[in-house]
Amino acid sequence: MPHLDPLPWDATPQFRDRFQHYQDTRGFVPNSILTMARRPAIAQAFMDLNRAVLYEGTVAEELKMLVSLVTSQASGCRYCQAHMTNLASIYHASDEKIRAVWEFETSPLFSAAERAALRLGYHAALVPNEATEADFTELARHFDEGQIVEIVATIALFGYLNRWNDTMATRLETKAIAVAERAIGSVGWTAGKHGTRDDPPAADH
Repeated sequence: MPHLDPLPWDATPQFRDRFQHYQDTRGFVPNSILTMARRPAIAQAFMDLNRAVLYEGTVAEELKMLVSLVTSQASGCRYCQAHMTNLASIYHASDEKIRAVWEFETSPLFSAAERAALRLGYHAALVPNEATEADFTELARHFDEGQIVEIVATIALFGYLNRWNDTMATRLETKAIAVAERAIGSVGWTAGKHGTRDDPPAADH
């Protein structure tokens, strides 16, 4: 059960266009943001950062979503694992590749560049942080400095999201659960504490 319920869309009408964008592209509005919306300045700052980190720059969106998935797996946040499975799928990662992401070091589905980024995502998500100079040396073989900033920003963004959603026990959306069960259910994913209740109906929009 979530510690705070998500608000309906109409609680923050200033976000209506952004919420509609989420509905159109993801298939739902994230309950994480609907919970943050109790403090609109926090929700706005998060949405702006999320957009700048994940959807701007020159690193492929598919790779950013997979880095986010590995980071969320390392931290244990099942809510974010489901969300990044959904987004990786939207950005053209196959279910096979998503399912194999935890075996990125050995799976033939990943390039050397992808392995370097995923390795940093894994090492940086551990507590204490295990990112090393060797990780960055390998990353620099494949990415320029601006792209490295994008990759580290992706990891850091999920440091926030993993803490937020695991702490709040944010309830997963029906679509996110369905995609995660399809793509990573066979390798042990379950909704856990994030799947205890059905979604509330959204406000008319």
